[in-house]
Amino acid sequence: MSSILTNNASMVALETLRNINRNLETVQNEIATGKKISSAKDNAAVWAVATVMSSDVESFKAISDSLSLGSSTVGVARSASEKVVETLKEIKTLIVGAQGENVDRAKYQTDIEEKMGLIEGYVAAAQFNGLNLLNGSASGDVNVLASLDRSSSGSVSASYIAVARQDLSIANTGSAATFGGTAVTNTTIMDNAGTAAGTAATVAGSATRTVSIASVADGNSYRITLSDTTTNNSLGTRSFEYVASAADSLESVAANLTTQMSNFFAATGETNYSVTRNGEDIVIANASAQALSVTTVTATGGTAGVSSGGLGNLANIDVTSTTGAAAALTTIEGLLNTAIDATAAFGSSQNRISGQSEFVRTIVDSMTAGIGGLTDTDMEAASAKLQALQVQQQLGVQALSIANQAPQALLSLFR
Repeated sequence: MSSILTNNASMVALETLRNINRNLETVQNEIATGKKISSAKDNAAVWAVATVMSSDVESFKAISDSLSLGSSTVGVARSASEKVVETLKEIKTLIVGAQGENVDRAKYQTDIEEKMGLIEGYVAAAQFNGLNLLNGSASGDVNVLASLDRSSSGSVSASYIAVARQDLSIANTGSAATFGGTAVTNTTIMDNAGTAAGTAATVAGSATRTVSIASVADGNSYRITLSDTTTNNSLGTRSFEYVASAADSLESVAANLTTQMSNFFAATGETNYSVTRNGEDIVIANASAQALSVTTVTATGGTAGVSSGGLGNLANIDVTSTTGAAAALTTIEGLLNTAIDATAAFGSSQNRISGQSEFVRTIVDSMTAGIGGLTDTDMEAASAKLQALQVQQQLGVQALSIANQAPQALLSLFR
C-alpha cells in the first residue's frame, strides 16, 4: 500500500544514512586523534586499564630518574674509593721502602703524610647532590627507589636498592677505648656483652688455639696479643686490634684480625706461627717447640669509645722507627683491604642499579606498547574503512533521494 503520509522507504534510507554518518564520524575522529579509545565512553573497561597503565608508566619514568641519581651518587663514591685504593698502594710502597736499615725514614714519613692528605681530599670531595657515602658523616644504608610493585589486588608499594655507606675517612679518629680482659679457656670467646678478669692462654708447641668472635657492635674494639718470651722464637710481643663498624659481622671482624696477623707473619718472615679463619673462629697455630701466649681483650671492660673512621689507623702510621715501620706494614694491609672492599661494594651496587635502570626502561617500553595496542588506531584499517564509509554515504544519499521521490509517483494516478 502506498501512502502520502508515511514513506517507509524514506525512513529506512534516512536511518541507514544516519548510521553511516555516525560511523564515518567515529572513523574520522580515530584518524584525527590516532586513538580508537580516547575517552571512557568509547570503551569504559579498556579505557580504565589503559589509564592505570599510563599512570604506572609515568611513575616508572620518575623511578628511572631516581635510579640515574642513585647511579651517579654511587659512581662518584666508587671513583673516589678507587683513587683511595691507588693512593694506599703508593703508601704501601713507601712503607715497604722504609723497612730498610739505611734509609731516610723521615722523608718516607713526609711522603706518606702527603698521600694521606690526598686521601682526605678524595673522601671530602666524593659527594653528589650533597650526599657523601665515604666520609662517615652518617650511618645506615642509602635507599635508592628502584621499582613500583602492583599486586593482583591493586595495592601499590615501592621497592628500593640499599647501598651501604663505606667509611674511608681519616680525620674521624674516634675516642680511645678502655680495655678489659676476657677469660681464655680452650676456646677464647671475644664477647662485648660483658667482661671477666681473665688471664692469657698458652699455646703449647705444635698446638693450636681458637679465638671465637661471639658478638659485634659498632664502635667495639677487639685486640689479640701474641707473645713469646723464649730465645728460640722471634715474635716478641705483638698486638692486633680492630674497631668494628655498624656494617661489620662476626665473620668480618674475624677476617680482619686474621688478615692482620697473617700479613704480619708474612712481612716479618715468621714461620713458627700461622693463622687461619673458619667463619667467626680464628685458629692460631704454633709450629715451634716453645709456648706462645695468646691474650684477648675487648672494649667492654671500660669505655667502648667512638668508632673511628674506616681509615683512622692511617693517621697512626709512623715509619720513622724500625718498630713503627714494621707495624705500619701490617696496618696498611688492613687499610688497603678495607678500601678495596669498599670499592668492590660500590661497584656491585652501581652495577645492580644500572641493571635495574635498564629493566625499568624495558618495562616502560613494554607497557607503552601494551597501551598502544589497547587504544591506538590501526591507521591502515581506518583508512580502508573511511573510504568504504564515504562510498556508503554517497549511496545512502542516492537511496534517500530515490525514496523521497516515491510520493511524486502517486500524482500520476490522479492525472
